[in-house]
Amino acid sequence: MSESKRILMLSVSAGAGHGRAAEALRAEAQAHFPGITAKHIDVMTLVPRSFRALYAEYYIKLVEHHPSVWAYLYHATDKMPRDALFAKFQRAIERLNTGKLRDTLEEFAPEHIICTHFLPAELLAHDIKRKRAVPPVWVQVTDFDLHRMWVQAGVRGYFAASDEIAFRMVRRGIPSGNVCVTGIPIMPAFSQNLDRVECARELGIQPDKATLLLMTGGAGIAGGEQMIERLLALSGDFQIIALAGRNDQLLANYRRLAAANVNRLFPLGFTTTIERIMACADLAVTKPGGLTVSECLAVGLPMLLISPIPGQEERNADYLMEQGVAVKAHDAVALEYKIERLLLSHGDKLSRMRENMRGLGRPDAARAVLDHVLSDGR
Repeated sequence: MSESKRILMLSVSAGAGHGRAAEALRAEAQAHFPGITAKHIDVMTLVPRSFRALYAEYYIKLVEHHPSVWAYLYHATDKMPRDALFAKFQRAIERLNTGKLRDTLEEFAPEHIICTHFLPAELLAHDIKRKRAVPPVWVQVTDFDLHRMWVQAGVRGYFAASDEIAFRMVRRGIPSGNVCVTGIPIMPAFSQNLDRVECARELGIQPDKATLLLMTGGAGIAGGEQMIERLLALSGDFQIIALAGRNDQLLANYRRLAAANVNRLFPLGFTTTIERIMACADLAVTKPGGLTVSECLAVGLPMLLISPIPGQEERNADYLMEQGVAVKAHDAVALEYKIERLLLSHGDKLSRMRENMRGLGRPDAARAVLDHVLSDGR
């Protein structure tokens, strides 16, 4: 680029995916767009502690411990008119607690803003409606679903994960010229053509053995070590890579199991090179978060889906199963059965899933988003 431009990515730490998408855009800009100054801010760092606890932390607790309540709220708010009293009250509370965002915008003075969560998009749409000076605002939807809260008046453009989501955007009243199908941004590293043997040697695992990657989440959702104990009891020659994320207790439990299952179980904590771990695996057991499944699609890793959050993750799961690249386990027994069939006795099914992934992965989604934003108006 011949001229310097500043792009601001705004996320919200209600779940990890929104921040990861924003960070992927920042990393892509830094790596491949000379002359671009990119910054990523989590809006939750700009709000009072009480609001952060209510908005972000309560959301996590709700989806983990009361999923049926979250399911009701998700579908009810999707159908709720924008002028409903509750919706107006919600927006007023949000604006009262996010005043520092405007100060941040004035300080950084971005020429474009990309929102990977609907909250900053909603706040900026309010300013646009009141004729305040706001640079072009872009919205990156981070799931294979579209909730009403993502759709905001005055936004310059939207980025969709798939053609179906783009179609839904237009049906929601967004002009088709303001919609671009890019996929969900993931880190630039997923564009690499990685060698399985080399990555396996880095991890100290056997590259030619059937490998299961278990990503249950740092909170130990869906059973954690109990799940691994059941899987280790299955007959068959396979190895398990178990990610514990930032959950130190879960990692300690995994290591205890690994000590009794040498060369079968390989526990790992938080990692910044998940793409190299995925390159070693034949099947991933994961929750269907938008960023995680986009990463799996990018590297051609079939998925066995567990414990989807009602609403957006259920829609992600539906999309993946319709495409023939994932199956879902409703409980521990189904998990054992499907792993046995996919990984150990019916390799042809796994091969078909891998073949179905061709063309679905979008490892260059972040670059596509930035190309579109930076070409706007030229």
